[in-house]
Amino acid sequence: MYFKGKNMPINKNASEKNEYADKDTINKIKKELLERKEQVLKDLTDISSKTDGNKDSEVKFPDFGDKTDENAQEIGEYSTNLATKTVLDSTLRDINGALERIEKGTYGICKYCKKRINKKRLLARQVASACVECKTKLQSRP
Repeated sequence: MYFKGKNMPINKNASEKNEYADKDTINKIKKELLERKEQVLKDLTDISSKTDGNKDSEVKFPDFGDKTDENAQEIGEYSTNLATKTVLDSTLRDINGALERIEKGTYGICKYCKKRINKKRLLARQVASACVECKTKLQSRP
């Protein structure tokens, strides 16, 4: 293992200079993450009683009226909103984690093997905290 820059381990077989994210790429990713965060918070506001994306916020129960078919529609909408909120909360947590790693200077470093994460992976999944190799190993466990 070799080190480059701020004690950042890299893979020995790194053949291309631009295989890993540089500052410009990380700044671009940060901007996109902030935009996604804003959209997720807006979406959470639309379905929840609180706007901070807090897991304690409650999903709003829709009010379509008092008729039986309207009540069924309300329950269906509420169930959909509960599932949507779960996904949005998870997405927000991932985005906040990535933004925190950017601020700490640890973004792009695998949390398992401590090697740098390939630029293509970070561009494909901006919230990635593990390299492809480690993620594959984790997913292949029984």
